[in-house]
Amino acid sequence: MDHVIGGKFKLGRKIGSGSFGELYLGVNVQSGEEVAVKLESIKTKHPQLHYESKLYMLLQGGTGVPHLKWFGVEGEYNAMVIDLLGPSLEDLFNYCNRKLTLKTVLMLADQLINRVEYMHSRGFLHRDIKPDNFLMGLGQKANQVYIIDYGLAKKYRDLQTHKHIAYRENKNLTGTARYASVNTHLGVEQSRRDDLESLGYVLILPWQGLKAGTKKQKYDKISEKKMLTPIEVLCKSYPSEFISYFHYCRSLRFDDKPDYSYLKRLFRDLFIREVRQEVRDRFSGAVEALTRRNGSGSGLHNDHPRHRSSEHVTSSKDVHGDGDRGRISRNGSTSKRAVVSSSRPSSSGEPSDGRTKRLGSGSGRISTTQRLHSQPGFESKSSSFTRPVASRGGRDDALRSFELLTIGTGGKRK
Repeated sequence: MDHVIGGKFKLGRKIGSGSFGELYLGVNVQSGEEVAVKLESIKTKHPQLHYESKLYMLLQGGTGVPHLKWFGVEGEYNAMVIDLLGPSLEDLFNYCNRKLTLKTVLMLADQLINRVEYMHSRGFLHRDIKPDNFLMGLGQKANQVYIIDYGLAKKYRDLQTHKHIAYRENKNLTGTARYASVNTHLGVEQSRRDDLESLGYVLILPWQGLKAGTKKQKYDKISEKKMLTPIEVLCKSYPSEFISYFHYCRSLRFDDKPDYSYLKRLFRDLFIREVRQEVRDRFSGAVEALTRRNGSGSGLHNDHPRHRSSEHVTSSKDVHGDGDRGRISRNGSTSKRAVVSSSRPSSSGEPSDGRTKRLGSGSGRISTTQRLHSQPGFESKSSSFTRPVASRGGRDDALRSFELLTIGTGGKRK
């Protein structure tokens, strides 16, 4: 295609596709800036690009939200122009053989929770939380995680009155089965708790490789595994903070406002302990090596061990450390103790927004409202655009995205 979109964006090569459209590389003919252009046929049975563009407009200004540059109709297509971004988390998982160090997961978790919290603050649920829908930035923003693809997003409360949507059951599965919450599998209307539970599955990735003959069989297998496997078993390779995260998310009632700060604090405190432990380990290793070289500690003062050992201490931004160390549980986690509550909403409106949830590191028991059956549904592909590992720089850029990761902050851009 050799077209100009919106009078100034020249369409380039195709870089991705999905069930709801195609993604192209574009160039601003006035500035030379590269952009991403999403096209959707105006003849599509269920158009959603116009709706998605409205969500982009509503979310503009939030950290990790791509800038909407243009939306309109060009010939036989609805077209949306946004920032060109780097590789998705799915791309990076695959590049790293689906194994990330604990420090990398923790730094990602902080930014991912911030992105979901911001979307919720604007009155919308994402409803399709998965690695494909989180992209790294490019250039100076290579360390920033972006949240994309709002085609399945849904307003959960009125922005003026804050009235919450009603509790409903017998809903079809909306989103991606692998990362869907237990209540979503059970057909319960989604709310904020479900986005956060889905985010937990993104972090631990326990559902890879489940084989089934049909989509319904796959949904059933995934749903059964989530409901029948205790949280402690799901997170057995991870520190106890991940167990606390899932217990907390599953304890929330339908219209409860999550304590996002508590969830971020869980992972931030764990991250700090991991870095301190790594510094201690590397310092001890340096001292031992120096001692062996000099023989039983003699000559240590002459060799200035303090200066030498510091050369072996890695920065907290070294996200490619020893993967095995990252799997070892640490003690001393921050915990909340509480009663696991019903999936039913509280009496009216959103009275529970200010309520702090308490939670125990209990047994991972499924609440009585989480019935052991699954609902028919579909696995969404609305946002399954296949992106190359960054259009500039290939794999080196993908790795650099992780190497530059920092614990980010939510809210508006300064």
